[in-house]
Amino acid sequence: MDLNQIKYPVVDVFAGPGGLGEGFASAYMGGARPVFQVVLSLERDEFAHQTLFLRHFLRHFPDGQFPDEYYDYLKGGITLGEVYSRSPNEFAKARLSAPRMSIEKKTHGQVNELIKKRLTDRKKWVLVGGPPCQAYSLAGRSRMMNKPDFEDDPRHFLYREYLEIISSHRPPVFVMENVKGLLSAKVGDEPIIQRIISDLSSPKSANGMDASDLSYRLYSLSEQISANDGIDPRMFLVKAEEYGVPQARHRMFIVGVRNDLRVKPGLLCRHAPPAINEIIGDLPKIRSGLSRGNDSYQNWRNEILKLSGLELVKQLNGHAYAKDVANGIHLMLNDSTHPQERMSTKYPGKLRINHPTADVLFDPHLNVLTGHESRGHMGSDLRRYRYAAVFAQATGKCPRLADFPASLLPSHQNVGSEKPDLPFSDRFRVQLPARVATTITSHISKDGHYYIHYDPTQCRSLTVREAARLQC
Repeated sequence: MDLNQIKYPVVDVFAGPGGLGEGFASAYMGGARPVFQVVLSLERDEFAHQTLFLRHFLRHFPDGQFPDEYYDYLKGGITLGEVYSRSPNEFAKARLSAPRMSIEKKTHGQVNELIKKRLTDRKKWVLVGGPPCQAYSLAGRSRMMNKPDFEDDPRHFLYREYLEIISSHRPPVFVMENVKGLLSAKVGDEPIIQRIISDLSSPKSANGMDASDLSYRLYSLSEQISANDGIDPRMFLVKAEEYGVPQARHRMFIVGVRNDLRVKPGLLCRHAPPAINEIIGDLPKIRSGLSRGNDSYQNWRNEILKLSGLELVKQLNGHAYAKDVANGIHLMLNDSTHPQERMSTKYPGKLRINHPTADVLFDPHLNVLTGHESRGHMGSDLRRYRYAAVFAQATGKCPRLADFPASLLPSHQNVGSEKPDLPFSDRFRVQLPARVATTITSHISKDGHYYIHYDPTQCRSLTVREAARLQC
């Protein structure tokens, strides 16, 4: 597409795998013409950039007309390198629109030149980006709080690189996305969010420059902000499940509009989300694997069958749910319908639900399922997963450590059924089928205990494909 024919170009910095840009690229006017095109995405992480580059490559084809080679690649017939080599023009365009690059002080000049070149003097454009959030996220802060240099961590201030781009290029509109942890993060005794709001309103002041000719009005996408009432940072929080996403993902979105423009963005339209089972329930059933020993179906079954030797009702000490859970475990152990394979490539087709998500997740040209392969777990965790899924099925809620029989508790020093208020007492978290998923993290492979599939017969954590669907 001719860059000069685009209605609104988008520059995406700290792009990651390209989620923000993907949203803008998916916006259409009148159902036919795209409103935006991402003309430049910058990301330095090798693996995130691989996904980002592929999406740029595919977007250089007419909408819905990906090359046949792409589908051959998904089937395992050719390599991704061969896909790129057979479409050299689109590959060359992707190299221009999605170069792998770090955004830091030493690359300012190079970044500025790229932005100018890709915008081709266009005046109406959008800057988007989410500066890396490790120092703001709750998980990141819990890992780093005891480090003596935590408050000097440069990741607290990577948003200043974003400010540098705003100051240099004066975008009419910008969107900055970040984690909910911004609301509580502090440097010294100062809430970091207050500094960010002040700096985004007057980016040149933040960089020690004359701010008289550049300032921004800040808007929320979820609530009306009145200039007379001041800005409550909580108003920038967007809860994805309130807008049709089957996942409880809460993120900060700050929209800035340059003060010389008479533009006011609207609010996002609320939409009920589909439940987890509506999104992943049609995927083929697969079993988990054994991470130790011979991973055969019979060995897998034998590990789970060790539950039969536990006196669950007695161990549960008369809890109201004890008999229901114990009976459910007994029925499951004698169920002969357990899946025997650890992966499946059988594409299930279009979801049978009346929800916009069904269209997003369906590609009529696709006939192979990718990423639907289970991870391996220890035998003891398989038994905990089976118990947790049956517990959720019987009670409608996730078990806490106090709900586990003593024989199934992890052998950690700080774990005991008599300590229900311990941190991470919900460490074995079942994704309840009639609800939305909890936040899907980028390190889901390390947190399998938090993503247990609701079906006890599969006895596993979510697959990459299931996580991807829930991210839609």
